[in-house]
Order: sequence, then C-alpha cells, then structure tokens
Amino acid sequence: MTTQERTASSRREELLELAYAYVLRHGLADLSLRPLAADIGSSPRVLLFLFGNKDGLIRELLSRARAEELSLLAELNTRPGGSLSNVAGELWGWLSGPERRPVLALWVESYARSLVDPTGPWADFARTTVNDWLNLLAATQDPAARNTEPGRSDRTVVLAVLRGALLDLLATGDKARTTKAVTAQLATLAKSD
Repeated sequence: MTTQERTASSRREELLELAYAYVLRHGLADLSLRPLAADIGSSPRVLLFLFGNKDGLIRELLSRARAEELSLLAELNTRPGGSLSNVAGELWGWLSGPERRPVLALWVESYARSLVDPTGPWADFARTTVNDWLNLLAATQDPAARNTEPGRSDRTVVLAVLRGALLDLLATGDKARTTKAVTAQLATLAKSD
C-alpha cells in the first residue's frame, strides 16, 4: 500500500466515524451529502470519491452500526455460564441504557427501511440483524435444546420481547415499565432454562 493509499484509507475511516456520529444525531431519513460534508469538515466530492456514491456511504454507515452491535454480541457470547434468560437480561440492560438511544434509533430506522425498500442500501439489514441475534441466543442455550423446536421458539420469543420492549422504550422513554415487562417474561423463561 502506498503512502497516498494509506492516507486516503485513514481519511476514509476518519470521515466514516464523523459521518456515523452525524447520523446518530440526525438519522438517515433525509441524509444529504452537502450538510453532512459541511458538518464533518469535508466536501460532497470527497465523500463521493471515498465511498463511491451516497448509497455506498449509507452501506458503510450501516456496517459501522452493525459492527458496534456485533461487538456486544461477541462479548456476551464469551461470558461463561450464561443461560438464555441471563444473556437476554444483559442484552436488555445494554439496550435500555440511555447512551444507546441514538444508535438504537438508527437501528430501528434502518430496520424499517430495509423492510420497505429491500433493494436500497439497507437491503437485508433487518434479516441479517435478526440472524445475528438469534445466533447469539442459540449459543447461550443448552446444546441439547438448541436445535429443537422448543429451543428455536424460546429464542424467537426472547428476541420478540426484546425488540418489542425496545420499540416501546424508544417511543415512550418509560424504562421502568418496559424493564418490568422484560424481567417478568425472562423470569418465566428462566424456569425452563
């Protein structure tokens, strides 16, 4: 790699992180390169050069958001002694933290956009995210239960409870009520863990 290529790569990563911070504040719905570039100290032309086009930049931003999610999932997956209900409780603790609101609002926006525009830059974002979470939840299950119909159902229910409570929390800000509901559902599941 030449010095020029390393500099371009370094600048690309720097601008990606700045753009990511921007979309956490403003969302993706009306993303326009001109205001984004002005905010992050670049130009639309540089962004197009580095990311190919606006869709390429959006794909990179979604990949960056997914990397943050996968980092948490990998951390939870390496903790010893986790059961499905325990890991789900830890996931809820992470999801419900107020510092996560911007990234989770971006996640919800991207998830919804991937459902209504499956050919856009967010194509398969929802499906991939569901698979990531189901794989983590499967890894926490007893191997004897993991590949059974009840095992698949349990992790699907956990994912549905977490996702539904997250949407409710983002809409209302009522952490106490949503946490109480998640805790009650996980207590029911813990009896069968």
